[in-house]
Amino acid sequence: MDLSKIPKLTINNAKDFITTLPLTVNPDFLKDVDTNFHFDIEGDGGGQFSVIVKDNKMEVFEHFEGEPKCKVTAKEKNFTALLRGELNPMMAVFTGKLKITNTAEIMKYAKLFGII
Repeated sequence: MDLSKIPKLTINNAKDFITTLPLTVNPDFLKDVDTNFHFDIEGDGGGQFSVIVKDNKMEVFEHFEGEPKCKVTAKEKNFTALLRGELNPMMAVFTGKLKITNTAEIMKYAKLFGII
């Protein structure tokens, strides 16, 4: 899987970014992936989302669905700044602007989601 070929997008808000992920990710990148992420994004343009990748497809739910392998919690402005490259992911975690329950899981799939 060549993650360097994932296109960069214009990010308006967290909800738009998360709900359109299945349209933006190349299906080849989903092969052999089995994960469930919960995103709890506070503020306008946020919400609670599950991103489930299984059987070579990605689904997004605008609620929590199933057991997450990783949960990401942030304020919408911080999450959007992270996606735009305006906020360093490591500093966001260290300063509490971004909370991640399973760092190993997010590191495996962060490029797939366009998070880093």
